Formats: sequence, structure tokens, C-alpha cells
Amino acid sequence: MRKFKVAPDVREQVISRIKEGSVTVQQAAKEHGVHETTVYGWLGSKVENVPSILEFAKLRRERDELLRLVGEITLKLSESQKKK
Repeated sequence: MRKFKVAPDVREQVISRIKEGSVTVQQAAKEHGVHETTVYGWLGSKVENVPSILEFAKLRRERDELLRLVGEITLKLSESQKKK
């Protein structure tokens, strides 16, 4: 494939078309003469609301606590059903 820069406004258009589902990454790459990896890179650079490492750690702790609680409740429910 040719090596050239794609204008930022064209990138934005490609990203929005992919996100709205009107084209696939493969179709967009072919239309613009770039590799699929390039288009995936454009998509990756537009990721918003990515949690920080601290937020991620907090979310992981909360998830682990919720899983522990669900496990306890499931075990208690299972034990109570066995007693019947």
C-alpha cells in the first residue's frame, strides 16, 4: 500500500462512520488505501473516559468485594436449600 498522511478531518470521518456502523474497519481501510492496523490505531487514539490507574485499582477492589459477597450469598442460599 502507499505511504502517505491522511488528513485529520478524513480520519475523523472514517472513525465516525465505523462507530455508527455504516462501514467496517476493513472497508474503510480499503476505501482510503491504508492498512487495517492504521485504522485500528485511529480508533484507539480516540478512546475517551479511560480510567486512571488509581480508578482502575479502586474498581478492581470493588469488583472483588462484590464477587466475594455474591459467593457468600450463593453459599448461604445453597446451604439453606440443602437443609429443606
